[in-house]
Amino acid sequence: MSAFATLRILETTDLHVHLLPYDYHTDQPNAGVGLSRTASLIRKLRAEERNCLLFDNGDYLQGTPLSDFVAKVSGIHESSPHPAIAAMNTLDYDAANLGNHEFNFGLDFLLDALAHANFPVTCANIARNLGEEPTQDDTLVRQYLMLDRMIRDDQGASHPIRIGVIGFAPPQILQWDSHHLHGQITTRDIVETARALLPRLKQDGADIVIALCHSGIGAEVRSPMMENAAVPLAAVDGIDVVLAGHTHLVFPSDQFAKTDVVDPSRGHLHGKPAVMAGFNGSHLGVIDLCLRRDDGQWRIIGDHVRAIPIARRNLASNTIEGLVPCDVFVRDAATSAHDATIAHVRQPVGQTSVPLQSYFSQISNDAILQIVADAQRTAVQSFLTGGPLADRLILSAVAPFMVGARGGPDHFIDIPAGPLAHRNVAELYVYPNTLSLLELTGAQLHLWLERSAGAFARITIGNDNQPLLDPNFPCYNFDVIDGLTYVIDPSEPSRFDAQGVEICADARRVRDIRIDGEPIIEDQSFLVVTNSYRAGGGGSFQGAIAGHALATGKVSATDALIDHLRKTGDLAGHCTRTWRFAHLPDTTAQFESGPQARNYLRGQHSRPRSQLCWPRR
Repeated sequence: MSAFATLRILETTDLHVHLLPYDYHTDQPNAGVGLSRTASLIRKLRAEERNCLLFDNGDYLQGTPLSDFVAKVSGIHESSPHPAIAAMNTLDYDAANLGNHEFNFGLDFLLDALAHANFPVTCANIARNLGEEPTQDDTLVRQYLMLDRMIRDDQGASHPIRIGVIGFAPPQILQWDSHHLHGQITTRDIVETARALLPRLKQDGADIVIALCHSGIGAEVRSPMMENAAVPLAAVDGIDVVLAGHTHLVFPSDQFAKTDVVDPSRGHLHGKPAVMAGFNGSHLGVIDLCLRRDDGQWRIIGDHVRAIPIARRNLASNTIEGLVPCDVFVRDAATSAHDATIAHVRQPVGQTSVPLQSYFSQISNDAILQIVADAQRTAVQSFLTGGPLADRLILSAVAPFMVGARGGPDHFIDIPAGPLAHRNVAELYVYPNTLSLLELTGAQLHLWLERSAGAFARITIGNDNQPLLDPNFPCYNFDVIDGLTYVIDPSEPSRFDAQGVEICADARRVRDIRIDGEPIIEDQSFLVVTNSYRAGGGGSFQGAIAGHALATGKVSATDALIDHLRKTGDLAGHCTRTWRFAHLPDTTAQFESGPQARNYLRGQHSRPRSQLCWPRR
């Protein structure tokens, strides 16, 4: 006789230590973020369905000034667990995965944090040592888990069910955090690892296999070591459910186009249920599986997938309204660290006599990028003093971070003139990178800039109101190299696509590259200070990857910025004319900025969507 049951699967992902509904950058509440609100949804949905599992899909240890405070100031102790782990422990997670940002503060920090977790952690493709095949790897955490549960059917009878859980993280962590991880761990391809291990999960008696995939819904065709592998992973025989993440999007939603294998309305990849729950606690992923049991075996006969938000934007008042209250248990677990972080981020570090804003950072020379570039250069020059490179000119590569996009219309820097505090440093530089000094040729420098120029959509001369920015290009890959001057022509094709793959080797968007007014020479040697993410291969900048690393990991980017702000005293908000667009006659283009950008428009119609006009001739 058959039995029928519903199994509810809940997902949080990319929490980034947003535990309470608070924005440490602005030092104000923010109802749109925070595990404490997501936790209320978790408890509500658990109460509705007796058969329920909760998973986290990675990136829970880094992402806010709170995480930086724990890593650099307060530390993790026997009686003081990482606040993210303490908060998660109150929710009785069934298991968690590792994300790429778990490694930002080094392996020891990660293992110290996980030592306090009351839930198991799995990740199959990150290993201390590789065997001849994935089944023989010495993995950092457990390759997969078997969860033995009792499930109640529709008639109230209980039956055993064995659920296999396997985690995956982007193999690129070795590039992105190479200064922490070199020689300590190695990685495998996500799909290759899954194909090798899935037969073992089935042999171990898994009725259902859930893949915790800290990887995005990207290309449908597998390529080796791909970063966003959720779609080809879903095609692996034996995987029943995919929990995706990493790219901070929501699935199912209209953020994705329907294809033969991606169904963004039903929440299916290759016909299998899949969910992605946004970021910072913005959503809770929910998959309800309808199960049928015959001859002691469970199988999926139906599903319902959705991502439930914790807040909504009131367009009339341009405010964010919470849809659920804060959970008291998560709140209490995070309050002590939260209060200490607020006290820390309010400490003064400098002064600015002009407002600092990022509403136009992607389309013009920018004072914020100039500040970071100057700080990086000053830090590198300090440790080169007295050495053979002391008199060399240092170029400084920087990129914007908080410029809306997936972060939403409030994800911009808007600092008024006046005192600067630690929280403002966290706005100016978001990530816990260290600085790296590279030596490269003029040809490699040009290649670097061509990759960066892919930030712009291709413009047709003579047309009006064209989109200027490529929405698939991450803002943090738009590198500006201070110390040079150059011209970007978006009417030319891009040499690289948004992921950094060369698609048009003959394309030249960047021209007239000069240093001190003189054209650069292809075999000329240059020194460039950049961050450890870029130097390690992050963003697939072939020019940077080909460079020779002279120094790395000597100072963190945020420490360099703090030191610079303290020594500078009062920022004047200057910026050099590093780059400009080529003149395109009778042509206009549009780009989207934040609602408050209108406060900084001069002589233009004030609207959130700003227009860039080339001179008409």
